[in-house]
Amino acid sequence: MTDETPTPTLAERARAAQPGITRWLPLRLPLTPEQELRELADVLAGLGDDAKWDFYGARGTVALLESRLAELLGKPAVAFFPSGVMAQQSMLRVWCDRQGSRRVAIPALSHLLHHEDDGPRLLHGFDFRMLTEGAQVPGVDDLAAIPGQLGAVLLELPLRDAGYLLPSWEDLEGFSAACRERGVPLHLDGARLWESTPHFGRSLAEVAGLADSVYVSFYKGLGGLAGAALAGPEDEIEQARTWRTRHGGTLFTLMPYAVAALRGLEQQLPRMAEFHERAQEMAKLLPERGMRVLPEEPHTNAFRIFVEAPAATLNERLVTAMEQDHVMASATWDASEVPGWSWTEFTVGPSTMEWTAAEAVDALARIFVD
Repeated sequence: MTDETPTPTLAERARAAQPGITRWLPLRLPLTPEQELRELADVLAGLGDDAKWDFYGARGTVALLESRLAELLGKPAVAFFPSGVMAQQSMLRVWCDRQGSRRVAIPALSHLLHHEDDGPRLLHGFDFRMLTEGAQVPGVDDLAAIPGQLGAVLLELPLRDAGYLLPSWEDLEGFSAACRERGVPLHLDGARLWESTPHFGRSLAEVAGLADSVYVSFYKGLGGLAGAALAGPEDEIEQARTWRTRHGGTLFTLMPYAVAALRGLEQQLPRMAEFHERAQEMAKLLPERGMRVLPEEPHTNAFRIFVEAPAATLNERLVTAMEQDHVMASATWDASEVPGWSWTEFTVGPSTMEWTAAEAVDALARIFVD
């Protein structure tokens, strides 16, 4: 018998190559656990007298974070949650109970329908009604097409699975007004709300002011460890806190997550316009190198890239670049709906800004097209 060593899979090769990466093109170069905790300790030290433990999500750094968010979002009350899934299900339950209806109008591409294992329906009995079926942002006519009483309406800003699409400011104002006229609460899935304000040319408080409640995330654009928050009226947010307890989300301490979120608000939030501008610069250059983008002019700092090649080929090139050039160029690639083409998401972040737009596009083209 011959003792043959199994050929490593592509995923195994990627994991083995990652510690040797010296340049990271999308988002940010990940910190090691030791680096992350040391950096958070420095942030905590900088908080001075405010650097205190919370107790089951009350007081301390969590209260400090909630206070800052209330000011940023212009809402009376804010509640920190360990996860966005828990936060949004809790908020929708509060609105639906108040309205006396479990019918929720929602885009068919919503995170709640595709990434939560049917939890919203199984746990809360939500009856989802589709505002839109495909890659388009819901509008006033889509809402009007859903008859009958509604417990809530959800808009995802941006609509991630449609290429991070956003409505215009005027369309968002009109949608908000239509919800008010109908007497139904409007909830914003703002997992990437931080990244959306440059498109609107409005402040966070102005955007949040068009909705009755808002969810925001801390581990995506802000680079936190985990966690989310709900902002809205005091009574409804207090009820959402009760659902947080019922979901098991009131941990003994949430302090590390709150500190990481405070760091993101300080370091990453002020750069969102810069990231958005770089995404638009790259999107203009990519078609010249044989790559297509969606949308053609990105609405946020993220967009989709399409290449005419099989996903397996592109993923092989991605891992080879990690191994040989020590460069992480993109996320993994998937087959698109157009035969022969594949796509990936690209998000501009701090690491991207270490490259010029031309350098970034050149790196992508050399790896995936040339």
